[in-house]
Amino acid sequence: MTEIKRKGARSTKDIPANILVQLNRGEIETANLVEWLAVDQRLLLENLLVEHQKPHYLKPILSKIDQLKKQTVNTINEAIGTGLFEQATQNNDKEFLAIISKHNADLVRCWTTYTIGKNKKLNITEMLKQIQPFSADKHFGVREISWLAVRAKIAQNLTKSIEILSGWTNHKDENIRRFASEATRPRGVWCEHIEELKQNPELALSILEPLKSDKLKYVQDSVGNWLNDASKTQPEFVQKLCQRWEKESDTKETKYITKKALRTINK
Repeated sequence: MTEIKRKGARSTKDIPANILVQLNRGEIETANLVEWLAVDQRLLLENLLVEHQKPHYLKPILSKIDQLKKQTVNTINEAIGTGLFEQATQNNDKEFLAIISKHNADLVRCWTTYTIGKNKKLNITEMLKQIQPFSADKHFGVREISWLAVRAKIAQNLTKSIEILSGWTNHKDENIRRFASEATRPRGVWCEHIEELKQNPELALSILEPLKSDKLKYVQDSVGNWLNDASKTQPEFVQKLCQRWEKESDTKETKYITKKALRTINK
């Protein structure tokens, strides 16, 4: 049966009670950011663990949430994902991790990305290979959390990460192409900056160059934002690159990217 695409509510108070119940049970995906922010992650976690007969995982994970200095959707997301990884590891429960990786609820799949990002046994090649399906997830929330979950490891292994992600830039899936750019943004959103790329943005040219005229706006926005990040520390580099791109690639896509890239410089 084909699922009918819902239009999400425009404010939290407008979410129908039955929809919120289904979201908190993990029965349906969130339809937009309003719903994504409205889900009670603690309740969703409890329902997930009860359903899969893992109630003993709950208390230590809730304790991890309680210890957070700042409780936001993203910090709670990370705390749950980290907690699930720790509990599954302690109990040698690979089967449970496999189950949640394909869960119907997008927030559960978000948690799963951290079970990859927090796995210190994975080298950067293995980690990026495991995160790639999540970077291509049909849900916007999972795609955003997927790069957040592995960004620290990318920053620690920058040369190898850029080498691997450069190969993603010609992927047929625009979400995977976009991940290559978004995960390496010098400043990024909701995350620590990558100082090396703020000072030496040319290191990532092997990612940026193949995307300079990408047909998808989703990718173009990321590339433009990447260069706008870099323009705040290396404006001359960004100006020269945009000038060269406009000469080499006379397309509306490249013009859109360079305009976005130069917006801080041109203020």
